[in-house]
Amino acid sequence: MPITPNFTDKTTLEKYSSAFTLSDMEIFVFPDLLYALVIANIMSPVIWKWRDDQWFNGITKKSSNYKINRIKQYIMDHYVFNLDLETWGLTDKETEINRFKETIDIDILKRSNALFGYEGDKYYFDIDIRRHFGLDKYRSDIIPYWKTETVEAMTAFRFRDSFDRGAGECVSLSALYAAALFIVGGIPLEQMYLMGTPLHSQNFIDINDGVLTNNRRIVTKRMWFNGTSISTRARRALEHEKITIVSHISGYIHYLYETATISKVAYRHFSEKLSMFLTTRISAELFINFLRYHMKFKKCFQYRHFMNARNYYIPLETVFEYEHSTKHVFAETGNEALLQEIDDEEFTIAPHQDLLILQDVLSFLQQNTESTVIDLMKFSLEHANGSKKITKDSIKILFTELGKFLTVVPQLPDMKKQFIDSEVLNINVKQERSEIIDLINRKSSDNEVALLSLYAYRDIYRVDWKPFLLAALNRNPVSLEGLKGKTAEEAFQLISAMPNESIYDGQRLALPDEVWNFGRGDGIEKAILMANFLANELNLKSINLNIENTIVQLDCGNMNFKFHSEKGMIKFLQGIV
Repeated sequence: MPITPNFTDKTTLEKYSSAFTLSDMEIFVFPDLLYALVIANIMSPVIWKWRDDQWFNGITKKSSNYKINRIKQYIMDHYVFNLDLETWGLTDKETEINRFKETIDIDILKRSNALFGYEGDKYYFDIDIRRHFGLDKYRSDIIPYWKTETVEAMTAFRFRDSFDRGAGECVSLSALYAAALFIVGGIPLEQMYLMGTPLHSQNFIDINDGVLTNNRRIVTKRMWFNGTSISTRARRALEHEKITIVSHISGYIHYLYETATISKVAYRHFSEKLSMFLTTRISAELFINFLRYHMKFKKCFQYRHFMNARNYYIPLETVFEYEHSTKHVFAETGNEALLQEIDDEEFTIAPHQDLLILQDVLSFLQQNTESTVIDLMKFSLEHANGSKKITKDSIKILFTELGKFLTVVPQLPDMKKQFIDSEVLNINVKQERSEIIDLINRKSSDNEVALLSLYAYRDIYRVDWKPFLLAALNRNPVSLEGLKGKTAEEAFQLISAMPNESIYDGQRLALPDEVWNFGRGDGIEKAILMANFLANELNLKSINLNIENTIVQLDCGNMNFKFHSEKGMIKFLQGIV
């Protein structure tokens, strides 16, 4: 049986209760929760059922790239990105600071987290992050409970109004991707690295040149440098933010903590592979991609087009404008179809004196394949000589930005940590689900990640109820808002009328806000939702919960409420509040 940690220790209790609510803040403070969620998703039956879907017929015989793309499309078809404030509700800075003040330096926390003062990605702060996320209508100390969903909660979004499929935030999608690539794609966990930044979460998959999973999409090395809006969004976090956490089957490294549990060999390998993924040499194709990516530099160039037996000229800015309204893409060669869609009046017979001719730059790159950014800058300075519009300073700025485009230096946690050897859970792609569950159960007596995985998996039969009840009765504000102003009887009638079905199989339990959001729950889950209402809305104490197979009774003074359960559990909990 799993061990019961020392829950008289506040930090330990917070950590294990956080395995149920899994907010972004909780994962930041307790980074080993991230991989615990991945393992919980691997133990879940949900993704294993995907393997029976016709979409994945014959996938085991396909290449890694095929598998990743097939899984990507399945996720895009069945899940949307969701980061609203209504799903999991709000908390406040003081509450969260008080929870973690014994665990982490609060001043460092404020410099590291977007909602406590962090300003890493200037994009969000230029647009006002609180207004961007809809927080400007609340007091400045109010922050969201952005909770990382289990695969069950992600899939259950289809029960909510305005959703026709599953949903989840970026950390949820990262954990979903890792589990799906393992279960359906047969990609070993050793080849997956989950990366968290203050504002985003992505995975690096160590296959060929590497692949990034970014929310629902994937980004290959070629895509990383293609200058499109998709790659621009993917690049933003790694270009501007620190990578606060790298999580792996061997452990984690966190830029705040002096100790790391990840394998030092694995982390060094990951660092090298990620750096190689983010670096490439200049070429004609990549120079065009750069101009697509950095819109302001297009105005420095014109395109020379040969038609009707003579040369015509058009500002590159105009060409890219037409690209947005057609399926054709401007590239190094083969632009005839795009150019045919451009109005004749956009072309001039004489070249624009203050613009560089793009083909001159591209020809230089084609003829000097080993040239560097500095070589290209010198060439461009010579050709821009005499231009009033393109100064030497503007060209130097252009090529400084080109260098950054071609080589992104990730802000990874420093290797100068104390690496602690820890046991790696031997989960491999040849194992069936039942074998993995047996392994996690066996190892939960001496491996904390295995134990945390059982808590994240909601295996309430095998774990201690205390962290679950702490999370259920203290961090589920949405159901309270929904039942606000109701009498006990009115709340009971509303909860009882919900379909008596859990989003979790077996003896696993949903939290009150999951029951409320998805409008369904087993009798035990309904009883705990009712207890949350009685304790927090009506401020009642001395609440007892008695579960005897199908009969669930919640007692509070002279009130008692009965529910029906299919979980097959026997449990008496006195004074849950």
